[in-house]
Amino acid sequence: MLRVDWERWHQTVHMLREQALKAGHARTRERFMALYEICRGKSATQIGLATKRNPQTVMEWVHRYNEVGLQSLVYQRTGGRSPLFLQQLSRP
Repeated sequence: MLRVDWERWHQTVHMLREQALKAGHARTRERFMALYEICRGKSATQIGLATKRNPQTVMEWVHRYNEVGLQSLVYQRTGGRSPLFLQQLSRP
């Protein structure tokens, strides 16, 4: 059974939910909320169906959290073109 090891990081299930609600990026919110839902008894398959993510991806989020903590799930832009509105702001 998939388990979120929130005690290791001196957190509670409710703290995970709070992190999900106040996260700055939608992908980060999605990942934290997935952890919260798993703590409440949902499976990776159920969360995958609801979020249109592969259940294996959801399980990877749990494993990364268990190994590294919340910071491992914070979304970081890894490349590609900047969004159009940022390109327009950077022009003189």
